[in-house]
Amino acid sequence: MRKSRLSWYKQSRLIELFEAGTTARLAAQLVGVHRNTAVFYFHRLREIIYYHDEEAALLEGEIEADESYFGGQRKGKRGRGAAGKVPVFGLLKRNGKVYVVMIPDSRSQTLIPIIREKVKPDSIIYTDAYKSYDVLDFSEFKHYRINHSQRFADRMNHINGIENFWSQAKRHLRQFNGIPRSHFHLFLKECEWRFNHSDPLFRLKQLKQWGRDEMA
Repeated sequence: MRKSRLSWYKQSRLIELFEAGTTARLAAQLVGVHRNTAVFYFHRLREIIYYHDEEAALLEGEIEADESYFGGQRKGKRGRGAAGKVPVFGLLKRNGKVYVVMIPDSRSQTLIPIIREKVKPDSIIYTDAYKSYDVLDFSEFKHYRINHSQRFADRMNHINGIENFWSQAKRHLRQFNGIPRSHFHLFLKECEWRFNHSDPLFRLKQLKQWGRDEMA
């Protein structure tokens, strides 16, 4: 990866502002660099996060599964990626880490192979009542579903954890005025990385180490 021409002081300031969730436009003003420089540097940081994403161990135990849709100007029909939205699938281990990935659609043929690749057999999987999850009733997993038209939680039967992640991710991404679809996977992986490493001091230390190794 090509080294940055910025001084390490300015790189450090950009890294600190990136970790704090600042937009590239504001970071450029605060550090005193051209907006395009900050945009490119932030893009490089997201690439580093994406390529350093460790191959996580299989999820096991109690797992929540759900799809969500990002972007677009209006609501679309579920399962068809309507209205220009980006469909995303997520798996969250309760009290653990989340795994998210862009998907072409939310059909059973798309979602179930991801679950089988990322979740250990005999795990408990919680979903909503969406039809694409029906096949889990006759699989190597124990499957519970919650019907959101009736209630959002029934004791341990809920998907509140992954829905909380969706809310956090959308809140973080909302501040960016339009994300190119070709770069969305980088922003999505950033949200996953932030969630899985909740300590901001750890995130800052890791980003600075990566920055020194690959861009300084």
